[in-house]
Amino acid sequence: MSDDYIFRMILLAGVALFMPIGVYHRLKAHTGEKLDRRQEGFFILVTLRLAGVAAMAGFIAYLIHPPWMTWAAIPLAAWLRWSGVGLDLFGALLLVWIVRTLGGNLTDTVVTRKQHTLVTTGPYRWVRHPFYFSAAVLIAGTFLITENEFILAAGGLILLLLVIRTGKEEENLITRFGAAYRDYMKRTGRFVPRW
Repeated sequence: MSDDYIFRMILLAGVALFMPIGVYHRLKAHTGEKLDRRQEGFFILVTLRLAGVAAMAGFIAYLIHPPWMTWAAIPLAAWLRWSGVGLDLFGALLLVWIVRTLGGNLTDTVVTRKQHTLVTTGPYRWVRHPFYFSAAVLIAGTFLITENEFILAAGGLILLLLVIRTGKEEENLITRFGAAYRDYMKRTGRFVPRW
């Protein structure tokens, strides 16, 4: 049994285990309210979705048949690939904690819902945007497991676009929650905890 086969099975098991949890929380948070995603700006709106499709296509191609992605493969030591498994597990568990903490506030956009509440518990106690930190951990872990520069580049582009749109997201949260959000900003780091 090859290393690639083992790592592919680990990735498939992770997707099979954690994706239903994410889907459940997305469906549970769905209110039917129409959200104006254009607030993200045309560039971010289009580019983020295209980068997501590219990253997902590369990931699925690797899972189905790794030789399809050898054009972007770089050999890594086995211990690095296993550290990627640890990073992905940590990132997935953090993501579950995040979506459970957000509850009905969970959206895929910078727009706040009419019934949006300010969440400052769970991982939000220390960081205003732990989702982006968890995304960075998952991107790094998946890159190490797959040994694939394309997956790293596409994931890195997604992360960069998420970071850029954070300004608009925080602007919306300040508009919605005013001084309460400004005080929260003083107490917490944007992507990593303040020490």
